[in-house]
Amino acid sequence: MIPRIPVSVDLVVLTVRSQQLSALVWRRDRPPYEGRWALSGGFIKLEEDLPAAAARVLAERAGLPGAPVHLEQLQTYGYPDRDPRQRVVSVAYLGLAPDLPASTEAHMSWQPVAELTEMAFDHRRIMLDGVERARAKLEYTSLGAAFCPPEFTVAELRRVYEIVWGRPLDPRNFHRKVTKTEGFLVQTGRTTTRDGGRPAMLHRRGPAVLLHPPMLRI
Repeated sequence: MIPRIPVSVDLVVLTVRSQQLSALVWRRDRPPYEGRWALSGGFIKLEEDLPAAAARVLAERAGLPGAPVHLEQLQTYGYPDRDPRQRVVSVAYLGLAPDLPASTEAHMSWQPVAELTEMAFDHRRIMLDGVERARAKLEYTSLGAAFCPPEFTVAELRRVYEIVWGRPLDPRNFHRKVTKTEGFLVQTGRTTTRDGGRPAMLHRRGPAVLLHPPMLRI
């Protein structure tokens, strides 16, 4: 007899909030792991494919319907003891988003990644895998702009890189790299003073998907 193993989708949704890399989580109110933070997730329906299940969980469980969240499949987790109740295989998705309002689900909240030291199940491992994927993607793709509003300054983009990578960057060197990388940024023709000081040019994300040369962390 072929065993039937439930398959779930778990979401690592990251944003930069209050100058910290934050994840969308909820505190479990029942065993197992009562009182611990957990990622939003849900079981896949028989008629769903994986991307549809991830989109449904994002809207219904995470409480972010229609939000501008970049979703991509992260990894599959299937070791036998990851859920003490039964064998469950989880397909994790990584979501990157600009600073968003609170979730429509009251139990969900944005928490700094650095403070999520104990989580339910294997969710901390999944979250850290998502954080490392995000850090790596910022090196060679334009996804750093996914953390920004539709129009942003180079200084705002630099702060995203600094927060996600966890280290300061030289402002002039960063400005030179991002503005000379073909297709990364597009000038809007408008300026803003929200960074303080002189008016700064506003940009939007350009058509480039891969960055050449890459923005290396070293």
